[in-house]
Amino acid sequence: MRMSYKIKKLNPYIPGEQPYKKMIKLNTNENPYPPTPKINNLLKTFNYYNLRLYPDPSTSKLRKAIAKIYNVKYEQIFIGNGSDEVLALAFMTFFNQKIPLIMPALTYSFYPVYCKLYNINYKTIPLQKNLEINLNKMNVRNGGVIFANPNTPTGHAISYIEVTKFLDLHKEYVVLIDEAYINFGSESAIPLIKKYKNLLIVNTLSKAYSLAGIRIGFAIGSTYLIKGLEKVKNSFNSYPVDVISELIAIEAIKDINYLKQNCNFIIYIREKLSKQLKDFGFTVLPSKANFILVKPKPKHKQKKPQTNITAKKMFSKLRKHGILLRYFNHIKKYIRISIGTIQQMNYLIETIKFIAKKID
Repeated sequence: MRMSYKIKKLNPYIPGEQPYKKMIKLNTNENPYPPTPKINNLLKTFNYYNLRLYPDPSTSKLRKAIAKIYNVKYEQIFIGNGSDEVLALAFMTFFNQKIPLIMPALTYSFYPVYCKLYNINYKTIPLQKNLEINLNKMNVRNGGVIFANPNTPTGHAISYIEVTKFLDLHKEYVVLIDEAYINFGSESAIPLIKKYKNLLIVNTLSKAYSLAGIRIGFAIGSTYLIKGLEKVKNSFNSYPVDVISELIAIEAIKDINYLKQNCNFIIYIREKLSKQLKDFGFTVLPSKANFILVKPKPKHKQKKPQTNITAKKMFSKLRKHGILLRYFNHIKKYIRISIGTIQQMNYLIETIKFIAKKID
């Protein structure tokens, strides 16, 4: 039995570890708080008899709910089985051009995987020394542009004004902005869709809405772009979203107050943790996401030189203490910390202090 030559050479995306034992899990940017409690009532009253029927292939009710929230037309909404599926379909639909797709050199690692899987020519643009995206450097000839805002895994956000200026210069091919973390303190570019017909915004319910378990993602763009996505989707899988997930997503989308409350909690905890780690001597990159990227370097009050510990070593030691962070082989000096509850962050700080003391 032989696989195709392309598949043999493919290096797939590696998701964050799902531990088999109980740990403080701060490695996959999951929301530490549950979704809206209204979902509980929905599930209690759901008629299981309806599961014998196929779901609505257009996911109409959820599309209408999202359109109402964002003040766009129903025809401007596309729903997929997680934002990863939406992104995959967008790559197939828009980015197989003769000239390369442009993306940051350090970003969501699924992007280059899609390019290799679908034979898409792409070019990466280096980040600045502080690991921020400079859109001016991405002003090159392209067959499309994609970037995450806020970026992952850095947490760096690009302002609305910067995005607008960039779109003024790129109107021929699709500009896709991945806004998976937009609800944690940054500015969404969705209002710009009315002006820029080549702009596609992709988002997810996994992060801010605490619904990683049901896999719902969506895109908002011009009707032309959405029709293209639907054409590819219906050539691949006409029933991507199940009936229960759609109903759950609608309840979450409608509970705006609960969304804002949870996001504000996470923002507060993120800023508090960032300050604590900086005070301890860590380098902490500015973040507008529900995670921070940090470089360990504990600082002590003693007059002796600072204690240095590598990111990989800190990751390993914290894991032994039941705290799971995310270490990337391609960003060796940094580790990423998903924002958890205040109690989890307090335990994290105390454990880091304990580890640093032991090293001395």
